[in-house]
Amino acid sequence: MPKIEEVTITQATYLLSAVNRAQYPEVKRPEIVFIGRSNVGKSSLINSLARVRNLARVSAQPGKTQTINFYEFGAKGPGTAERKNFYLVDLPGYGYAKTGKAQRKTWAAFIEEYLLRSEELRFVCQLIDIRHAPMRADLEMFHWLVRNGLPVLVIATKADKLGKNACAKQAARIRQDLGVAELSVLPYSSLKNEGRSDLLDVIWETLIE
Repeated sequence: MPKIEEVTITQATYLLSAVNRAQYPEVKRPEIVFIGRSNVGKSSLINSLARVRNLARVSAQPGKTQTINFYEFGAKGPGTAERKNFYLVDLPGYGYAKTGKAQRKTWAAFIEEYLLRSEELRFVCQLIDIRHAPMRADLEMFHWLVRNGLPVLVIATKADKLGKNACAKQAARIRQDLGVAELSVLPYSSLKNEGRSDLLDVIWETLIE
């Protein structure tokens, strides 16, 4: 039986793109960050979460996102009629081999600056393709985030590509490879919106803290 969604998204709009602090939104709001390898399904997940088709442009070309993209979301949850607004922040995909070395260094610099200096960042959603073991770039990014004290929720994307048992097995493998036995791994299917209500619950909890 599908889980009843207690948290609803009341608005979701693209706000702006930035490559430095001067271009970040002037109005401060809580920030939920998405990061992952190129082509891991970030745009599809954003569209699923918003339930707005093509809010984030889905590209067949890896490495297409080259800026920090801010989306403004509004949410309502149980126990209050007040809407909570937040930014969903989409960072450029990492680990795309065909991206030039100079471009990768530029991306790394402004991504690192954002992650380390944002005063509104609540947690980072690191997306990993559930069909495969975490790749080297995934491991490096996860450990960098942990080392710098950033809360991480691992989201295992493309869960509709595997059966339930296989998803559970792969989630366990992700935990093992990342080296954190008690790590929360959230399987997510953007195609079927599976995992959406669970992710919204986590987001809501951070908004009301």
